[in-house]
Amino acid sequence: MFPKNAWYVACTPDEIADKPLGRTICGEKMVFYRPAPDQVAALDDFCPHRGAPLSLGKVCDGQLMCGYHGLRVGCDGKAVSMPGQRVQGFPRTRNFPAVERYGFIWVWPGDAAQADPAKIHHLAWAESPEWAYGGGLYHIACDYRLMVDNLMDLTHETYVHSNSIGQKEIDEVPCKTRVEGDEVITSRFMENIQAPPFWQMALRMNGLPDDQPVDRWQVCHFTPPSHVLIEVGVALAGHGGYDAPADKKASSIVVDFITPETETSIHYFWGMARHFKPEDPALTAQIREGQGKIFSEDREMLELQQLNLLRYPERKLLMLNIDAGGVQSRKVIDRALAAEQTA
Repeated sequence: MFPKNAWYVACTPDEIADKPLGRTICGEKMVFYRPAPDQVAALDDFCPHRGAPLSLGKVCDGQLMCGYHGLRVGCDGKAVSMPGQRVQGFPRTRNFPAVERYGFIWVWPGDAAQADPAKIHHLAWAESPEWAYGGGLYHIACDYRLMVDNLMDLTHETYVHSNSIGQKEIDEVPCKTRVEGDEVITSRFMENIQAPPFWQMALRMNGLPDDQPVDRWQVCHFTPPSHVLIEVGVALAGHGGYDAPADKKASSIVVDFITPETETSIHYFWGMARHFKPEDPALTAQIREGQGKIFSEDREMLELQQLNLLRYPERKLLMLNIDAGGVQSRKVIDRALAAEQTA
């Protein structure tokens, strides 16, 4: 159902700042915690003593102590101690490779021997002071591939997000899709149009007029296992569009890390990396609030779509040219699944 030999975003650092976090990733129940301030660990969320969730315990001296009977487990999964008991012979709890990078905690649910941190998707904006990032997390009751479809076909913006980022020109300008190895890229460039409300706000915040025609772009990048990064922006018309100088445009990257929970639910880490006024935290908060409302509209649509698909499993979905990005992304996912099954 989902590739396991891959790095997924599991949580953000603030989620494990004070206590362990239980989270299901790709069908695996895991517990995340910090053995030390600069370390992160992930274990099977199952105490070997009586099966209680370790995530209901607490961290003591770098070890995870079960909240049921006080069994302590090390970050390698080995039982260390328990009041009045000998536990060194207990079976080792499975540990999952986990890495903190780019402001996220990443986990590898599959074969630990293949978990090379170099395979984590590189995020140049996360390392640059010229960019600012703000985002959030939604739990959504849908197949993770439905979210990939949604993000690789932005024509839905005209209808789902009509009061923020949608406009008729998205329907009128065709998109182009290409595949480069395991990356799928869908792009749309709109010229000499009126900026929609969200981008009018972005122009104003960047010191630019919001009532002049603009060139707008959307370039969606899917990379396995289920990441979608979307280059978006507007530039004052006639200044080069996507390639316009910084003082003539407002540009960002919409960040979408889609982490499967079960076959019909996901952890959706959403956000926006902004390449203008990175030093303005108030602007970051304002954009996060606006973007959160936009993605809540997607959540409602996707959850109801999922219910329909479960209700009518025999009905075949139609594929149009606008669906090419999602179709090609699913082919990449299918290849990864096939490779794991034959390994």
